[in-house]
Amino acid sequence: MSGPVLRPGQTVVRREIMRGEPWIAIPQVCVQDDGDLLVTYTPGGTPLAYPASGTFPVGEHPWKLAGSTAWRGHGRLELHWTGVEHSLFLFWSGPERTFQGWYLNLEDAPRRTAIGFDTLDHELDVWWAADAETYEFKDVVEFEETGPARYPGRMDAIRAEGARIARLLDAGDLWWDKAWADWTPDPSWRPRDVPPGWESVPYEGR
Repeated sequence: MSGPVLRPGQTVVRREIMRGEPWIAIPQVCVQDDGDLLVTYTPGGTPLAYPASGTFPVGEHPWKLAGSTAWRGHGRLELHWTGVEHSLFLFWSGPERTFQGWYLNLEDAPRRTAIGFDTLDHELDVWWAADAETYEFKDVVEFEETGPARYPGRMDAIRAEGARIARLLDAGDLWWDKAWADWTPDPSWRPRDVPPGWESVPYEGR
């Protein structure tokens, strides 16, 4: 994941690039960046940005179609590794900010940009609830239905990444620090905005 190392507290724009076009942008906060592991946080209330125009070969982003304009709840923590085709999401809920579990989100390995990084969600996910003995795959049917159009020629590779994750988990091999479950955000961090012109920032295609 080449590019300048980001500073804690710096705004990081997560963009998804779908079939050669920006699809959605989420302005996040840099928690940690060592050049290999990039950790970002999306505060509750963060605005979700969608491109004003495009050809949208597979349709506009589902969240836009559902009318979603901002991130809700306690926020989302994301761990991204250089060259790895998934990230790890952490969620909390309720007045006590109770940890909910580990969400392995299959997606493009992060590609640095001038405003943050680009990726693309692959629909297929692995969820391990905090109170569960094991994990489960999520959105399998949706992936099989939408994948051929969204990720042409990449379906087998995405399935293989899901299988690789399952093998590691079955072997008890956790590649992240479980202490992240106890992480709390800096109380001064507020929702960020995407910078003007975010749609035209150059990107590296897949």
